[in-house]
Amino acid sequence: MLGKIHLLEGDLDKAIEIYKKAVEFSPENTELLTTLGLLYLQLGIYQKAFEHLGNALTYDPTNYKAILAAGSMMQTHGDFDVALTKYRVVACAVPESPPLWNNIGMCFFGKKKYVAAISCLKRANYLAPFDWKILYNLGLVHLTMQQYASAFHFLSAAINLQPKMGELYMLLAVALTNLEDPENAKRAYAEAARLDKCKPLVNLNYAVLLYKQGEKEGALAQYQEMERSVRLLRDSGSLEFDSEMVEMAQKLGAALQVGEALVWTKPVKDAKSKHRTTSTSKAAGVQQPLGSNQALGQAMSSAAAHRKLPSGAGGTSQLTKPPSLPLEPEPTAEAHPAEASAQIREKQE
Repeated sequence: MLGKIHLLEGDLDKAIEIYKKAVEFSPENTELLTTLGLLYLQLGIYQKAFEHLGNALTYDPTNYKAILAAGSMMQTHGDFDVALTKYRVVACAVPESPPLWNNIGMCFFGKKKYVAAISCLKRANYLAPFDWKILYNLGLVHLTMQQYASAFHFLSAAINLQPKMGELYMLLAVALTNLEDPENAKRAYAEAARLDKCKPLVNLNYAVLLYKQGEKEGALAQYQEMERSVRLLRDSGSLEFDSEMVEMAQKLGAALQVGEALVWTKPVKDAKSKHRTTSTSKAAGVQQPLGSNQALGQAMSSAAAHRKLPSGAGGTSQLTKPPSLPLEPEPTAEAHPAEASAQIREKQE
């Protein structure tokens, strides 16, 4: 109970200390082991998370919360078929678990089976209509399928439930751009940039939209803001950039005549990301889409596939934690999404 109180207060470190002491007293208590494993998973300490979840499954092979969490770890690392095998076991125990159907849906998304992904996510949404992570993932899959009106619907619903997450506004702006509503797309990008000060992706997509609208001064301001964010992230060593994002930034930099000042050519190892001098006459390249769907953190699944969104969408989503990391049950609740994973979180949900 003391551990739950610390969790309610948002103090994960103290909660972990309490649960560690509890496990010392009751080393075969699967509920304590599972909760401790989920907490380590939430903090990104995967080795200890796997150790405690494995111990829980040793004592109780049918513990659905531990199986779901282990499956989500496999899903995060791209082992979709193995994760689906784990989820099949969970489906027998809790067939109406929203996190389960969310994770199954994002596994199908990772396998590029988009219709099956939407079916599973719709079921998860039916079971948990107010879970913003599931709505986020539905918006992401519809964007990938070029169903922009449906994407707008789900992303708007997610924003109503989670109004402080900049990545949601960025995806909403991508949908609005494709729905030919540039004014509202600009408002969405501005809100995303206000909420996420260190997300270069938001500034890059916003700059591309402004450039296409003929607002070169605004595009240059967003490009410079993006470089500032990249410099901060490079210094902290917390992010490796997607090659598609780097290539688009270099094209935009050349079009704005600031291409020589790129600050991220060193940390990127991909051959495509080497600095290339592009003349201003090739500015049409800026109008190409940005969209790698490596999706979002904090709640989303790294089940995202590298793929371009069509017609100038501007949706590259290389995030530190992907909205779509898979959902695990909360340590304090029966079947509530805990972490995703952003990047996102995605969230990674």
